[in-house]
Order: sequence, then C-alpha cells, then structure tokens
Amino acid sequence: MKRLLTLLTAAVFSILTASALGTEGPDEVYGRDSMASGNGSGYAEVPVRETETETKQNPGTEKKRFLPTRRRMDRDINKIKYAYRGEIMLGTTASYGTLSTDEADVWTLVSSITAEGAVASVKPYLGYFYRDNRCIGVRFGYEHMSGKLQNAEYDLGASNNISGAIPYFDLNSNSYSFGLFHRSYAGLDPAGRIGLFAEFEFMVTRGTADFIFDEADNRTYSDNMQLKLAFNPGAAVYIFPNVCATISFGLGGIQYNTVTQKNEAGEKIGSRETSKMRFRLNLLAINFGMNVHLWDHKKK
Repeated sequence: MKRLLTLLTAAVFSILTASALGTEGPDEVYGRDSMASGNGSGYAEVPVRETETETKQNPGTEKKRFLPTRRRMDRDINKIKYAYRGEIMLGTTASYGTLSTDEADVWTLVSSITAEGAVASVKPYLGYFYRDNRCIGVRFGYEHMSGKLQNAEYDLGASNNISGAIPYFDLNSNSYSFGLFHRSYAGLDPAGRIGLFAEFEFMVTRGTADFIFDEADNRTYSDNMQLKLAFNPGAAVYIFPNVCATISFGLGGIQYNTVTQKNEAGEKIGSRETSKMRFRLNLLAINFGMNVHLWDHKKK
C-alpha cells in the first residue's frame, strides 16, 4: 500500500512538472521520457537549456531569423564601375536663361507688357573618389540675376470694374556661394561609359541686390544669405576617355534665407527671414557641365 501511494505521488509530481514546463503530457518533458531518470528514483529529469557557449560551439543549432544587413541590402548597383578609387575630378556647371517680351500679350488679363530678364551662373568644383563610384568635393559658385519691367496693364473685365497698371521696377543681384557635396554613381553599360548619379549638397550663399521701384528715388539695397541642403540627381557620359559631360536637375531641398534691407546711406530699414522645405523640379536649376577625371585607372 505504501509503495502504491509512493508511485501515485511520483505520477502526480510528474504531471505537475510537465504542466509547468509547457509540455503536452506527463510523459514528455522537452521530448524526453520523464521516468527515464537513470537512478531509479522515479522523479522526472528536467533537461538544462542550451547555453551560449554550446551555441557558439554548434553554430548549426542557432536560429537565423534575419539575414545580415549587407546581404539583405546589397542590390549590386555598384557592380559596374563608372569611376575608380583615387581619381580626382575637376569640372564646372553653367546655366543661362533669358526672358524678353516686346509689347506682347502674355495672358488675357495682362496686356501691353514690356519686360526682360536674365539669369546666369557658373559653378566650378573639385572632387575626390574615396571609393569606387563614391565622390566627395567642394564647389564654388557665382550667379547674376537681372530683371526689368517697364510697363504692364491689367484688366479684370468691365463687370468687375478693376483695372490698372503695374509700376516700373528694376532688379540686379550678384551672389557668391561655397558648398560641400557627395556623389554616388551607378554605371548603366558594361563598359562604364554612361552613368547616373545622385548628389547631396550643402551650400552657403551670400550676395547683394539693388532694387528700384516706380521711381529712381525708391531705391533699396539688400544683403542676402542662404543656407541650403539640396538634392541634385543627374546623368554623365564619357565623351573621351577622361572627359565626361553631365546634366543635373535640381529637385529642391531644405533652405533658410535672411534678407537685410538698407537705404542709400547704408542704414538698415528692414529685414525678413524665410525657411521652407520643397521637393520638386526647378527649371532654373537645370545645369550642364563638363568633368575631367585624372588618374584614369581603367587603362591599367
């Protein structure tokens, strides 16, 4: 009778132990026989979990839930080399645009408009390829902008009884800039002659402007400063072994502007600050350029 009570007590203890370990029944504890204690005592043997040392000794037992980042993110976009490590890039971009009207009706609401304007810029730069298809560099720039509106008339219709003339104004500005940029190239053909690039640029621009409104006496001078973080993608094509032509598009970015207005005596008469974040194609920021690559490793 005592032996039977002992066996029943052992069985109850085995059931409770199996339930606490989350197994399916009293005879399964981590897939092992609960009564196979090897010492004849009848008590369940609880296995010890695998330690980190055992996992390192047996790498096959480790569960790999995620692939390594390098294997997971590598899309082989750098498989084709467009530029090689150690190359030095010298180049410049330039843009020029004009606007002119001669007694032309631009819109139905604005007539007899006479206006002209021009925007020109040149930006030389120097870059170094610290890795294949990866470049960092500096850029300097100069930009000139001029615009003049001599007369313009507007008429919103007889029913609205709103009409008038836009006064004369004249604007001239000059600015200088300094920036740091990073370019990432991706080759498109096996020979590495055609490639695309993505460029991020941080630029500081300072300049002055001269604005005349209505009459010569209404003249204002201003000092301008701009901080800009821009994204400029583009394409490049080798036209000679070491010379390539480029075209880039300004897609906007984040910028901060300050303007300080002064009179002819140099006294401050006003100021304003603006900041914005905008990503869109800017038709005035389409630049054509030419690069010269020194130390061409493709010949080796």
